Amino acid sequence: MTMSMYKIFCVTNRRLVEGDFSGQLERIAKAGVSGIILREKDLRQPEYENLAEQARAACDPYGTLLILHTFTDVARRLGIRRIHLPYPVFDAMEPGDRVWFDQIGVSVHSLQEARNAEQTGASYLSAGHIYETDCKKDLPPRGLSFLAEVCRSVSIPVYAIGGIHPQNAKSCIEAGAEGVCLMSPLMRTKDPEKYLEEFTD
Repeated sequence: MTMSMYKIFCVTNRRLVEGDFSGQLERIAKAGVSGIILREKDLRQPEYENLAEQARAACDPYGTLLILHTFTDVARRLGIRRIHLPYPVFDAMEPGDRVWFDQIGVSVHSLQEARNAEQTGASYLSAGHIYETDCKKDLPPRGLSFLAEVCRSVSIPVYAIGGIHPQNAKSCIEAGAEGVCLMSPLMRTKDPEKYLEEFTD
């Protein structure tokens, strides 16, 4: 269990996992993350729904929040009222469709997106990418100044994403973030619990 005083969310990418993806999700859930965002956007809807059921089976025994990503219809069918959306998807969503969800996270990449998302019902934001990351090799990071500006401009929680590791996470918190989102490190580690222990204040 991580001893961090801030929240740590896992964002999935099954292609980074060596071995059984469901097993890795269970290890991550057991390790004590604040939640798992099932991000597998490349899947078709039936495949994603099957994976979401596996993810729920991995999360439920440990009381870990499972947040689905993009596939709002799957969330409705499975009765999972937490969704994370890219800003354009959230922006195009009908207001009546938003109210079904208890929690809607939105990925933002500009100050205007952050403000708009808050005004139209986002529960929290992920802002990035903050540091250099293999996931976005061709794009320069937006940095801590961007993160701080977003955190100052909205009243809902903001989570930093992109290139976060134990040595720079605290800087994100000092910039105003409520917590951080991790992808590659948690997908690749053989021991999520030991890795999360490095995120201590």
